[in-house]
Amino acid sequence: MDENLRLSYLEAMGIQVWIPRTGTEVASGGLQPDSAAAEEPCLQRNLSRGGHSESAPDKMSGPRIRWQVLEQEVSGCTRCELHSTRTQTVFGSGSHSAKWMVIGEAPGASEDAQGKPFVGKAGQVLTEMLRAAGLDRDDVFITNILKCRPPDNRDPRPVEVDACEGFLKQQVEMVRPDIILAVGRIAAQKLLKTETPLGRLRGRVHRYGDIPVVVVYHPAYLLRSPLEKRKAWEDLKLAIETADNGWKQP
Repeated sequence: MDENLRLSYLEAMGIQVWIPRTGTEVASGGLQPDSAAAEEPCLQRNLSRGGHSESAPDKMSGPRIRWQVLEQEVSGCTRCELHSTRTQTVFGSGSHSAKWMVIGEAPGASEDAQGKPFVGKAGQVLTEMLRAAGLDRDDVFITNILKCRPPDNRDPRPVEVDACEGFLKQQVEMVRPDIILAVGRIAAQKLLKTETPLGRLRGRVHRYGDIPVVVVYHPAYLLRSPLEKRKAWEDLKLAIETADNGWKQP
């Protein structure tokens, strides 16, 4: 990704920084002022790994039919009461060979209408966050804990999470990402099977099986609390470092 374009997305997230150039510091939307010089090399590396070449073979090209079968199973699912109120299921979108997998809570009204995850205003913020990390949406796989919208956007019920858990496990197994980004409190708690508050889940690397998990604020929360975007950038930097350098089980 072009450096100026990346910086423009960081600026769109409301993050201002100074990047040293030829001995001076030029104001720009991007890295934080106290760590710009040290972390720029890491981010530059990430720009070059932000996706997969169009000519590269899809690592899921063999069992592609399995994706089709799973998506059909999800679209016809009646395992919980949400099937009676949904417009359509929201299976997920993006690359089946993604290095990054983004898992949110559940579809909202826009997602229920379009059948795609994170397509409303919160989705626009998520796109900015991914691009700030050197990634395009098409290069990641995005899905939710639930595949159907809960009425009035209420919190998912345990029986609903249980009904969708098998679908999510299959998606993770087929993508085999290098890292999972758990978006928001509910997604993080359900994925990690914990009641630990979001504030204590942030800033650490967790695991889902043998896959590292980094917890970030939900984009909808960032719309309501824009001052927290700097913390969101810290979470993204942890995810970038983890994905770039690998992660070993403690």
